[in-house]
Amino acid sequence: MAKVVAVLMGGWSAEREVSLSSGRECAKALRAKGYTVREIDVKRDLKDLITQLEPRPDVAFNALHGRGGEDGCIQGVLEILGIPYTHSAPLASALAMNKQKAKEVLKPMGVPCPEGQLVHIDDLRRGVVPFKPPYVVKPNNEGSSVGVYIIKPGDNKPAAGLDTWSYGPYALVERYIPGKELSVAVMGGGAERARALTVTEIIANSEFYNYEAKYAEGGSRHVIPAPINKEVFNEALRIATFAHEKLGCTGVTRSDFRYNDGESGIAGLFYLETNTQPGMTPTSLVPEQAAHLGMSFGELVAWLVENAAIYA
Repeated sequence: MAKVVAVLMGGWSAEREVSLSSGRECAKALRAKGYTVREIDVKRDLKDLITQLEPRPDVAFNALHGRGGEDGCIQGVLEILGIPYTHSAPLASALAMNKQKAKEVLKPMGVPCPEGQLVHIDDLRRGVVPFKPPYVVKPNNEGSSVGVYIIKPGDNKPAAGLDTWSYGPYALVERYIPGKELSVAVMGGGAERARALTVTEIIANSEFYNYEAKYAEGGSRHVIPAPINKEVFNEALRIATFAHEKLGCTGVTRSDFRYNDGESGIAGLFYLETNTQPGMTPTSLVPEQAAHLGMSFGELVAWLVENAAIYA
């Protein structure tokens, strides 16, 4: 009999719509590969989720993004229920989701990161910041560039969006790195050795690779492989694999970088974060890289199902 796969999607984070898109595409591809698929729109109701997971599926395909689905919470529930699931385990998920903590783990190991620190939102609103502009203000535990602001020289105060900040009492403030936006997908971990796929350069049609640039039609352009120096290219592959392994990730991740060749500002390759639940539509960055190397979207999601596990 075909494996029964429950695709978990939706959730209650700011990335709910992105997750629904990922989940539907993954469900469609898994059905085409012969799996029996149940789609579950996850709400903030544990009893409802457990009810929808009966009878127990063979695998839970985690297509959730953001808080609740990417931070170890849903992973812990699936561990308790004894249902194998895709992507990373609770600790790796929680650690990678916390951008500052992940950097505190990786930076002492030699991973180059932008200078940054957590700042209370009240201090930011008063203009009490650790750096002179330009700098970046972002939530410490959100994805899809939700709540990200770039403060430029000459700005009188932080962005107006901070007046309605809803991402917790602290924001992560980092020095702004001008230059190219790069991304690297990594597959494996656990019993299978992790391997980086390739490097994508992301060219946004806006000030930076914000939510609209990520998801609006024509908002950005992806160049595969990234047209950068070979040494920098290989270093991005190495760091992405290193971060995947040291954070304890499994399945698929995507690590993001900024690269400045030294024309202006701070030069070098800088690690920004590792996403343990990257976007999973056929045109998302990870599936694009897999396709570039000859792996179809269906083959990618099937690989994730066949490598699902329970870790505790």
